[in-house]
Amino acid sequence: MDVNPKIYGFLTCILQALLLSSATLEPFDLLFDNGVEAFQKGDYGNVVRYMESALNSFSEVRQTKISCRLKCRDQHRFDSLLTDKFFEVILYRAHCLNECFEGKLGAQSMHKVSEDVIQDFNRRIPYNYLQLAYRKLGQLDKAASAAHTYFQANPEHVEMGEDLEQYKAQKGVKEEHFIDRESRPHQRAFFAGVKLYDKGNYEASVTLFEEALTEYYRADVECRALCEGPQHFEEQDHVLYKYNLYELISDHYTQVLHCEHECVRDLATRPGRLSPMENYLPLHYDYLQFAYFQAGRNEEALECALTYLLFHEGEEFMTENVEYYREVLGHDGQPRKEAEQYLRRHKQESDLLLIGSNNIGVTYTEGNYWSSSGGREDANRIPSGTDGWMDYVPISAKRNVTMSMLQELREGGPLLYDNVRLVQNSHTLNGSQRVLFDDVISEDQCSELKFLAHSVTAAGDGYKGKMSPHTPNEKFEGATVLKTLRYGYEGRVPLKSARLFYDVSEKARRIIESYFMLNSTLHFSYTHLVCRTAISGQQDYRNDLSHPIHADNCLLDPEANECWKEPPAYTYRDYSALLYLNGDFDGGEFIFTEMDAKTVTASVKPRCGRMVGFSSGGENPHGVRAVTRGQRCAVALWFTLDPLYRELERLQADEVVQTLDNQNMWDHGLQINPKDEL
Repeated sequence: MDVNPKIYGFLTCILQALLLSSATLEPFDLLFDNGVEAFQKGDYGNVVRYMESALNSFSEVRQTKISCRLKCRDQHRFDSLLTDKFFEVILYRAHCLNECFEGKLGAQSMHKVSEDVIQDFNRRIPYNYLQLAYRKLGQLDKAASAAHTYFQANPEHVEMGEDLEQYKAQKGVKEEHFIDRESRPHQRAFFAGVKLYDKGNYEASVTLFEEALTEYYRADVECRALCEGPQHFEEQDHVLYKYNLYELISDHYTQVLHCEHECVRDLATRPGRLSPMENYLPLHYDYLQFAYFQAGRNEEALECALTYLLFHEGEEFMTENVEYYREVLGHDGQPRKEAEQYLRRHKQESDLLLIGSNNIGVTYTEGNYWSSSGGREDANRIPSGTDGWMDYVPISAKRNVTMSMLQELREGGPLLYDNVRLVQNSHTLNGSQRVLFDDVISEDQCSELKFLAHSVTAAGDGYKGKMSPHTPNEKFEGATVLKTLRYGYEGRVPLKSARLFYDVSEKARRIIESYFMLNSTLHFSYTHLVCRTAISGQQDYRNDLSHPIHADNCLLDPEANECWKEPPAYTYRDYSALLYLNGDFDGGEFIFTEMDAKTVTASVKPRCGRMVGFSSGGENPHGVRAVTRGQRCAVALWFTLDPLYRELERLQADEVVQTLDNQNMWDHGLQINPKDEL
């Protein structure tokens, strides 16, 4: 009788061990795709299940990377400068990481998550799906939380802001439901402390500011740990360039150093913003020194004031505060050691980056990470504190000079074609470098191109195959010129229709180039035949945009009233155009806005043959209102003045057209062997 329980316990342990050893975390990108598919089918229960699981998986992967790297770093330290020992530690640390990752996430596979999917998670796209699904399921408290979380990282999404106002008016939705599920602990504590500080509740604000500092330094450690993974080498081609061992190590380590150095910027940047908060970390000590002073704790006030001066040596207002505290206390103090260590490491990284960037031929310029708001006068010689002022400033922001900047901005050139009509110019569209034409193509040509779109376009926008890249409430389909020519050559669509797409896009290019009176050739950057279709059953209470407000060659930052010309923006694009094929749908108006992404300056209702053209920079933020019924089709075109960035597919299409012209094959498309390769 005593044996059976022992055997049972033994078997239970074995079973648990087997289950643990076979446990594998489901990839968050696959869960996300399943959630999107469920959304398209109206299966909102599974949308919630898959999206919540995807978010948990994403978080688990991140935390596992951090914990494993920190653990293995502690277990295998570089305590010796001997070369053999150095590589020995590397090997042991790599083995430790592999065991740690597999123990927590399961056996590693060849499956790699794309950078685009990671960016979607960083932009909190799953929460947009979640808020819609929770609303459909009647769980408004969870919908409000998801909507609030999404809006924090997408403040330019005006419609989501309006949705939040509607949630506030709903019965059963309370203020505590509007939480940011992805908020950073150090920023959450800091802003809560600022609120108490501004109300004069200094004693309580001290607790929160101290918590914020603790969380900041913890977040800095985690950020640096995440930098220890694979790096993307933009400056060198590792396939063609033959590195020796030490050059390869130097290159990789320089990339890691740069990533770690950028943690300063990352931790000071709020979700959805492009620019960090000015003076973010030093500001903690500024708030603290004055809050401690108001609470009668001058010892701590002196310590924080001295710490602030580590970041801004000799700053007048804080130097006067230090003198006051010393006089009152009758002795000096010391700055905080964690800040001294932090700045010492930061200085070492800067020095090493200068050496490393020279080794690999990359220019490195240290940004002003500790911008100060300037001195404050205090006639009464009582310690002064921050007035709560914070701004968003760029750190070594790249303001690239594009080809279009080198040209005199003009408009009003000849339209080149008799039937084309000028409808509105920049003045009547309330902006600069904007134009609207009608009758660019005929009704018959619109119909032919729409038929071509239905025959050729693939589910997914052509931008790496995403089904709904801008909104979950519409299906997006697209095709390039080269793809349509290939389909025509294979006999899947009329070859003359593919040629029409090619010719119409060239006509649009010539009109834009001539009207804006450009003194150099305008080249194709990307050409796309696109259709947006409203998904039935998902239009009730819809309040989002078909395409959010953006600029075509820079990253729009509505809060800073700036547009940053830096990757991942297509900084080389100079002009854009949209040629519409139909107007028999609801919604879908093209809109221009101010830099705030809210104030609409002009609206264009699509119709067959209508084309809107504009320069691609921050002077022309634009978007598309929701398509709530039917399908909206257009030819989307982006152009560049820089021949280095000409569209490769367009050049290939030019060669195909030239070949078919020479063979006089446009009227005999159906006689071509569909098995032949283009």
